[in-house]
Amino acid sequence: MSRAEFEAAAEAVASALGSARTKDLAGLLARGRGLEHALLAVQDPRAADDIRTLYGSLARHRIPYAEAAAYLRGFVAGRARQRVDTDVTTVWSGPATPGVPVRPTARVLTEVVDGAERELLAMTYAARPYEPLSVALRAAVDRGVDVHIVVETKAGAAGLLGGPEPADAFAAVPGVRLWHWAPERRENPRARQHAKLAVADRRVLLLGSANLTESAVRRNLEAGVLVTGGTAPQRAAEHIRELQRRGVLRPLSG
Repeated sequence: MSRAEFEAAAEAVASALGSARTKDLAGLLARGRGLEHALLAVQDPRAADDIRTLYGSLARHRIPYAEAAAYLRGFVAGRARQRVDTDVTTVWSGPATPGVPVRPTARVLTEVVDGAERELLAMTYAARPYEPLSVALRAAVDRGVDVHIVVETKAGAAGLLGGPEPADAFAAVPGVRLWHWAPERRENPRARQHAKLAVADRRVLLLGSANLTESAVRRNLEAGVLVTGGTAPQRAAEHIRELQRRGVLRPLSG
């Protein structure tokens, strides 16, 4: 009897919940808790379908809950060991200098998107349509990547953002889920959503000064770092997901 379905379901749950909350789910399974108890304890609508799929797989393949708990714990531990080795490189936009090789932001950004297999999370202050990025995002959605982009809004920027809404930059990419930092959840009315990053599969993190605009990734003088492996990509993704779960980041409608 193939266990590939169960293993895929376990990986999906671990990606949706993150390491700490996957261990919580493993604890529930170890204590023999069923699906409804798990859904109530986890209380994460984004992970609910993955949890249901996992429990359905356990039932179909008659896998004991205790064995599933051990597998989840082992999966989390194994993934943590794989992330011990970290590679960090600098990324630049703008003018190059002879004799100092640098990785251009535009190329690295599309590589991060192209490399995503399951999940892509991004944050930006400003955004404008940039066709190479739009093409990469459409391809990611088409291959089943769960794409979330957090943008600032003109209302949230309180007059500091001109032109169209940043969210409009992704209107040509159906399937992208857009989020914003709700103004009513900001403790200070002068606070802005100023983070600029992209994280793929909790394994690769691009973090820097560049917004998701052509001028930022190609023409401006911008700097950033590309982190592959280690705990930074995982922690960044988990933080974004937790902000979503708590309602600090909210879906952007319309």
